[in-house]
Amino acid sequence: MIAEGTWRTSSYSGTRGECVEVADTLAQGAAIRDSKNRGAGHLVVPPMEWTAFLVAVKAADL
Repeated sequence: MIAEGTWRTSSYSGTRGECVEVADTLAQGAAIRDSKNRGAGHLVVPPMEWTAFLVAVKAADL
């Protein structure tokens, strides 16, 4: 289980809470969950894939 204080949302998410949350301090990569349905669990993304995703987003390739 991932501690609640570990999860964060993007500063671009606004205040409505309709976004995903990420816990990216995990040794096994990043965990992603739906902020509207936290009880449904989370998806763990391995470090290399998470880094590739972030690079693509920052480069506006997605």
